[in-house]
Amino acid sequence: MRKNSWVSNSGQTRPFSDRLWLVPFLASLLVTITLLLACAFGLFAPFYGGGDSVLLDVISLTSWEEPDKYFVESDVRSKALFSNSTDSGSDSDDGAPRIAYLITGTKGDGLRIRRTLQAVYHPRNQYILHLDLEAPPRERIELAMYVKGDPTFSQLENVRVIAKGNLVTYKGPTMIACTLHAVSILLKENLKWDWFINLSASDYPLMTQDDILHVFSTMPRNLNFIEHMKIAGWKVVQRARPIVVDPGLYLSKKFDLVTTTEKRELPTSFELYTGSAWVMLTRSFLDYCIWGWDQLPRTLLMYYANFISSPEGYFHTVICNSHEFQSTVIGHDLHYIAWDYPPKQHPLTLSSKDYDKMVKSGAPFARKFARDDRVLDRIDRELLRRSEGRFTPGAWCAGDGGADSCSVTGNDSSFQPGPGAERLKGLMAGIMSQEYRKGSCSNLAYDQSKRKWVNRTRT
Repeated sequence: MRKNSWVSNSGQTRPFSDRLWLVPFLASLLVTITLLLACAFGLFAPFYGGGDSVLLDVISLTSWEEPDKYFVESDVRSKALFSNSTDSGSDSDDGAPRIAYLITGTKGDGLRIRRTLQAVYHPRNQYILHLDLEAPPRERIELAMYVKGDPTFSQLENVRVIAKGNLVTYKGPTMIACTLHAVSILLKENLKWDWFINLSASDYPLMTQDDILHVFSTMPRNLNFIEHMKIAGWKVVQRARPIVVDPGLYLSKKFDLVTTTEKRELPTSFELYTGSAWVMLTRSFLDYCIWGWDQLPRTLLMYYANFISSPEGYFHTVICNSHEFQSTVIGHDLHYIAWDYPPKQHPLTLSSKDYDKMVKSGAPFARKFARDDRVLDRIDRELLRRSEGRFTPGAWCAGDGGADSCSVTGNDSSFQPGPGAERLKGLMAGIMSQEYRKGSCSNLAYDQSKRKWVNRTRT
């Protein structure tokens, strides 16, 4: 007969084996702890086939002190910067720099673009000419035929005319789109250039290309010249807060910007900067704007699509919010521009009475000039030594001294600097100083009329 396993204790009954549950409990606890430690230290990392497979994929704390190397942006950034510093398309192979110019105009500016092109032409440089959509097709064709028919342009193939004009709205983002279009062409064709300068048909040089290239031969190739300051005061209310739509983005005719009744808050993920729309930017920075290895250039491009006077803010905000490039900024646009005091929306039109101030400024360019103003003839005669319809002469002109010595191209890496080079050196000494550069991408304000950084005043 089976014995009863129940016993009595103080009048109550219970099984004698009630502590046997401890054994499976402790075993389960041990297994659980083992699994948790395995997950924490990567004992169950995915298996990778092959003889050199590694079962333990443990990232040490020491390696994690440099986390960027584990992400794609770091790899793309390194490759892009290395390519820009070694690619024959970006750096000049003989020590002398190369400049890419974009010269833009609208209806009736075809002849002005020709004159500006002749004044700034040099065989080392690249040139892109753009007449916007308001210019009639005939004017664009005439400009293209002029370029095609010039023997120097045909030989060197460094002047290009954009066939399909972009519609450019004043104060709208279409001007940025036009600039990025030109930069994309320069990058796509892998042309040789170190800096990019945008000019309009109302701009004009105050010194020769020999002067400019000679001085910039001694400059670091990573410097970006862009007048800027953090947005504040009335520009916040009138430019940053409104939401606008540029009809030029989707219509074939030019209309004024459309402003909505709603206002928007200032961004918190980046800081807004503003300044001159006329710039001298490096190939590496513009490569970043086009092929950016992070989202900043594209994010800001979309943001400035609804911004008043976006050409005076896009590049400024990109460069001052980029850790790679903010230390390369020089707060000057290399232009002489006359303003009312305090500055208004538009600069003053320059004339003969401004000649001495233009020359003393040391700036290589000036704007804006009225069509065929007499002061342009004086600049040609006294500063550029250029005859009507001819290129500005330089050491590259190898003719026999006849009517047009530049009809024969010589050594384009040899320069013959003149007084303009000394004026430009003086300007560079000032804007390259530590005292001047401390204002770049800072909270200081920039006085356009006095051309210096000042403490910001409350408005």
